[in-house]
Amino acid sequence: MVIDQQMIDRFAKATEDYQWIHVDTARAARELPEGKTIAHGYMTLALIPALTGGFVEVENLAKAVNFGCNKVRFYSPVPVGSKVRGRATVIQARIRGGALHLLSQIKVEIEGVKKPACVAETLGIYFFNEIEQPAAQTA
Repeated sequence: MVIDQQMIDRFAKATEDYQWIHVDTARAARELPEGKTIAHGYMTLALIPALTGGFVEVENLAKAVNFGCNKVRFYSPVPVGSKVRGRATVIQARIRGGALHLLSQIKVEIEGVKKPACVAETLGIYFFNEIEQPAAQTA
């Protein structure tokens, strides 16, 4: 996925975070090390589902929900024009209350950059469709 200025501007509008490092391209060209605006850290975090969608297949899935994050760190800024990807590793999977609880480590990597943009430990809950049990047969 390529991060463009329009994505950053839409995120700024949605969150009302208009800090100049994100939206002022002229000032960024003068004052930031790469001369480009950078994506919001929380935008990078919010892209995790899009970057890792389908990394685990769950049979008979009714719905999946984000339950939260245990840890989140932003190690590298994401300049406009960067190409990012997500890498997911399952830490723990268990069935609890009839649903799959999945603890994963997600790394958002920037093409050509050694340090990841973001590393997050996320929790997801996967709910199953009800399976009809065959009726008991009596003789």
